[in-house]
Amino acid sequence: MGRRWESFQERVSNGLERFAENRYQPTLKFVLRYRYATLGAALAILLLVLGLLVSGRIVFQFFPTVSGNEIYANLELPEGYPVAQTAAAVEVLQESANQLIAELDSTMPEGQSAVVSQFKTIGLPISKSTISDNEESGSHIAEMSLTLRPHDERGGMTPKQAAKRWRELTPAIPDVIEKSFTASAVSLGEDINIQIRGKDLQVMSDAAAELSQILSGFDAIYDISNSFRSGKQELVLRIKPEAESLGLTQTDLGTQVRHAFYGAEAQRVQRGRDDMRIMVRYPESDRRSLADYNNLYVRLPNGTEVPVHSVADANITSGNATIRRVDGQRAINVTAYADRTRVAPETVLRLVESSHIPKLEKKYPGTAFSLAGEAEERASALDGLARTGLIALIIIYTLLAVPLKSYLQPLVVMASIPFGFIGAVIGHFLLGYDLVFFSILGIVALSGVVINASLVLVDFINKRRLKAQASVMDAITEAGVARFRPIFLTSVTTFVGLLPLMVNADLTTAPFVPLAVSLGFGVIFATTVTLLLIPVLYLILNDLNRIVLSRKT
Repeated sequence: MGRRWESFQERVSNGLERFAENRYQPTLKFVLRYRYATLGAALAILLLVLGLLVSGRIVFQFFPTVSGNEIYANLELPEGYPVAQTAAAVEVLQESANQLIAELDSTMPEGQSAVVSQFKTIGLPISKSTISDNEESGSHIAEMSLTLRPHDERGGMTPKQAAKRWRELTPAIPDVIEKSFTASAVSLGEDINIQIRGKDLQVMSDAAAELSQILSGFDAIYDISNSFRSGKQELVLRIKPEAESLGLTQTDLGTQVRHAFYGAEAQRVQRGRDDMRIMVRYPESDRRSLADYNNLYVRLPNGTEVPVHSVADANITSGNATIRRVDGQRAINVTAYADRTRVAPETVLRLVESSHIPKLEKKYPGTAFSLAGEAEERASALDGLARTGLIALIIIYTLLAVPLKSYLQPLVVMASIPFGFIGAVIGHFLLGYDLVFFSILGIVALSGVVINASLVLVDFINKRRLKAQASVMDAITEAGVARFRPIFLTSVTTFVGLLPLMVNADLTTAPFVPLAVSLGFGVIFATTVTLLLIPVLYLILNDLNRIVLSRKT
């Protein structure tokens, strides 16, 4: 067994050496001879990939939702909705949930259910692992959740597919303002979140309604809603001008109406440790309805009592349930979810931001639109990553310049970084993954990995030129052949080590697969760059140095 293993090792080693001498060396000499054409082709590929990314043909998603074993249904009804009617709406959800459970159970062995538990709540939202500013509560809020068995135990629909099917099975529920179905175990909030700021709530509400209509025109966009909510009905009193001439003020009017229906504190009586308030107000029979308001008399400053309708105008309107403010400005958020298998929310946001928002800002003066939620988090994270990444590149350049004793050779070594990015993008395309934030993290980690091989090769070329007094072309060729095996094996072992994570379909590791794809395919592609493009750049740098020296002499 030992001899067989040694024989196998020797065959692999000899095979790599023969490949380096018979295949790699002629190729290296060819690209060195046509070094400027090789550099042009490499730059063309880099620009092509960047163009595909900027144009949106290669989709970038910041943080796709991660499905868990729970699916949630959320209902929001008008402010002040009775609990009994909210419970009736929940029963509609329960009926559609029973149909969904029956479909899920059809794939299970007899006697087993795909649903572990159910949970319903009225008044308070169910806690989830999501970042959202919606913490509204009240009798008009209802939620229901289904906990499914792990997907590998039941098969059939995934949690996302189950949530989508639940949405399809649920009929229209009267008076529902917002209805959503999700299967997100971890997310940064709604896929699409556009914030409208301004002063006039009515204008902002109209703008939000039109923006919602625009979003509904996109395919695969669903559960569109906005944060503007009308409150309960209220009576708005405005004093008449002729009443002001009699000395009556708006404050006097409001105070007398409040005292009549709510009461005025006349005295406090101590009862043990508690204070009892004695309130003076109209009898209960005279304050049961708004019709009793018309029978109210208001006392003028001179003591005269007059009917309230002779001194004040009254209008019944709907108040505002809540007024959200951001940086001191009133704000309304328009939110929606996207079927990421059909369209990326970033694509929709880019189209809305470029084509529709400028028109809305002109149509509704005084309003300002901005991206919020996941888009805001994406901008903040990428900006921070760009700043720290630039600092890291400066540090890498400094660390390379010291041992290489050159200001330009570190740039040759670092040239492998952008071409590693090309490999990461190609890897995502081949495996059918979209670029996400974890992909960017993999590319950042890749930057430090791919430099190692380039540094070893450039350093070996420098030493070869000093020790053997060889020409630049010979030193590069000999260094490439000598370092081919360690560079190749290092890259292949890195790729193979990441392969189990790349092919793992487990939902728990799904978010980290793009990171492994970026790192694995980036290393493989960067190896080609290191073995071919780095020698080309080294030789071009030598050409430039020779031209500079010839001009000085």
